[in-house]
Parts: sequence; structure tokens; C-alpha cells
Amino acid sequence: MDSAEYGRTSPPEEIERAVRVLAANGPVVVLTGAGMSTDSGLPDYRGRTATARQPMTIQEFTGSDLSRRRYWARSTVGWRQFLQARPNQGHRLLAAIQAASSPFPISAVITQNVDDLHEAAGTKRVIPLHGQLSLVTCLGCGHLSSRPLLHERMLLLNPDYAARIDELADQVAQAPDGDADVDRTHDFRYPICGICGGMLKPDVVFFGEAARPQVVRDCYATMEEAGSVLVLGSSLTVQSGLRFVRAAVKAGRPVVVVNDGPTRADGVAAVRIAGRITDVLQLWCGAEKTKTDG
Repeated sequence: MDSAEYGRTSPPEEIERAVRVLAANGPVVVLTGAGMSTDSGLPDYRGRTATARQPMTIQEFTGSDLSRRRYWARSTVGWRQFLQARPNQGHRLLAAIQAASSPFPISAVITQNVDDLHEAAGTKRVIPLHGQLSLVTCLGCGHLSSRPLLHERMLLLNPDYAARIDELADQVAQAPDGDADVDRTHDFRYPICGICGGMLKPDVVFFGEAARPQVVRDCYATMEEAGSVLVLGSSLTVQSGLRFVRAAVKAGRPVVVVNDGPTRADGVAAVRIAGRITDVLQLWCGAEKTKTDG
């Protein structure tokens, strides 16, 4: 990873040009990634401070009891930090821009994050492309249930982990999906669905798994309404989010990218802004306030 590609800040005139492009091209659909939530204490996957890790794949999870034990043990430890995360200033500024329709109108937010922080900040019409970690789904009957309630069940089933949960959580590396790096998980116990006895899984898209077709259709429908697209905090490394940027470019809609570090849309973006998301949104909101006050 080339550290020189991180920590740069675009000049003010480029940041101002970006907001003019968004304002001039009708409703904006915002696509957000893990970089949106780093200021909330949730690390990203590919930034300069990201911890190298081997994420659980859907094939591992469904194919191996030991893999499920490992996932649920790690996730139970990581849940504490994940649950403590609160919307940061970037989330709040984006919600404020949407509420005021200024300095540009936002019709919807498609997020690759699973943390519910956009909703907590007050953003309307959020499409969680990769699901929500606050929910658990049964792979047998499809029943949705509460992750906080499942967490309490996990602790009851694993009293040794429960007794050491604070110590473990303070020691391990965390990930944006709450998957903490915990060793010795072979004896961890996890429940099955209370309705059908099926396999429980967090209601999120694992690596190697496709997003739900209806969610993808909703995203494309939202893109059809857009005049432009704003990408915030995503390297667009995976096809899941990149396809919507490519669809916008193909349709002739300008794309503005704000990210600390390289992205796969750098070559097609109408404006590419380097910098922290919160700083850029503050500049946009400040410029609008100055214009209004003047």
C-alpha cells in the first residue's frame, strides 16, 4: 500500500467545482463506503490504517461448523464496539444537506455499510446494499430477528466468554462488520433458529455472496432518478458498488468521488476530491451558509 496516496487534500477550487457539478445536475444519489464511518470508531477495510484480515466467506460460513463457531465468537466480541458506534459529523452533515436540499438535493443514499449510522443521523431513503448487522436472518425459513437479543443469548451460552468480554474486546483488532480477531473459538456455542431449527446468519452480505436481487433492483431504480452520483468513502474495490458508478457514467451522469486514497472510479469521475469526508462536507455547508448570509 503506497502511503503517498493517502492524506492528500484537494485544493479549495476543486472542492467548490465538485459542489457546482452536483448542484447543476439535479437529484444526487450518494453511495457511501466504510470510510464514511471511520470517524465513528469503525475501521475500514482498505485505508492506510486498515488491519490486514481474512474475512469470512459465505462458503466457509455455511459449509463448516467450526467456521460458524469462529465467526460467532469473533463477532460476539466485536459487537460491543460496533454497538457503541454513533453517527459522526460526516453522517450528520450529509443528513443536514438532504434535509435542506442545499447546497444540492439528495434523493437517496445507497450505503455499502452495515452499521445503520445514516439512519441514526436522520438520513431519509437509505438503501443498505449489504444488509444490516443489527438483524439476523434464518437461512432456512427467512425469519428476521434482533442481533442485540442474539448477542445476549450468545453470552448466556458461553459464560466464559461473557466473563472476559471486556478484556477480549480491548485486546483484539476490529473490523467494519464487527468481526473481531479472536483465537481459540472451537468451543464457542451458537443457537439455531427457534422457529425452524435452521442456520442463523447476520443479515449482511458476506464475501462471495451476492446482494439480494430486490435490493439491487431498488438501487438501479434509484439511479434512474439521479442527475448525478456522489461517492463518499469507498475505494469501490468490489463490483457490488462499482457497478452503479459505471451505470451512471454509461448514462452520461456525472460522478463526484470523495475519498482518502485511490478508488476504481478515479479515471471516470467528473471531479475527484482527495480528503476527509467530514472536512469536505463542512466546506460545502460552510460555503452555502456564506452565500446565504451574504
